[in-house]
Amino acid sequence: MTAEEAVVYVVDDDAAARAAIQSLLHSVGLRAETFGSPPEFLAGYRPDAPACLVLDVRLPGASGLDFQRDLAARNVTIPIIFITGHGDIPMSVEAMKAGAMEFLTKPFRGQVLLDAIHKAIERDRAVRQEQSSVAELSRRLGALTPREREVMQFVISGLLNKQIASELGASERTVKIHRGQVMRKMQARSLPDLVRMAGKLGMPAQKY
Repeated sequence: MTAEEAVVYVVDDDAAARAAIQSLLHSVGLRAETFGSPPEFLAGYRPDAPACLVLDVRLPGASGLDFQRDLAARNVTIPIIFITGHGDIPMSVEAMKAGAMEFLTKPFRGQVLLDAIHKAIERDRAVRQEQSSVAELSRRLGALTPREREVMQFVISGLLNKQIASELGASERTVKIHRGQVMRKMQARSLPDLVRMAGKLGMPAQKY
């Protein structure tokens, strides 16, 4: 499986239900991996590709909602689509408040499930792309010297070179050099671009 090939995980203790969902997914070219219990899923889950989890609410032992909380505690952020034959409104509200993508009550049309799955995978793909982007920005930030990082904080706060020079007790020429290094190392095309990067990194502009 390549890093970009999406996978749909299915956790349901009903073998017939698992087989039916797997057949549906295969019919539209989606990769599916099925499990009869949460522990089996945890043993087989690989977090290196866009994915979603189709999870039955009623499971032996801990419920699907309990497992949703367990995944959150483990920092597993895979989008979850709940399916159940015994759902009720309070249960669905609890699941959605905890971040579930959908809560489908059996019987449901196959296309409804497929639509939910495609939506969940696209969200997971977008989250992964954003995480990758932030990781790359963090790498660039780490390449800055302490003084360059200090200059960057002043720059994103809107200070001019002469103002930064005054704050640092340095010459404008020195600040200009540092500023140029910041833009080069961060690969920022413009000041707004640098400000956007800083926002993603959690570096808010300061007032001076």
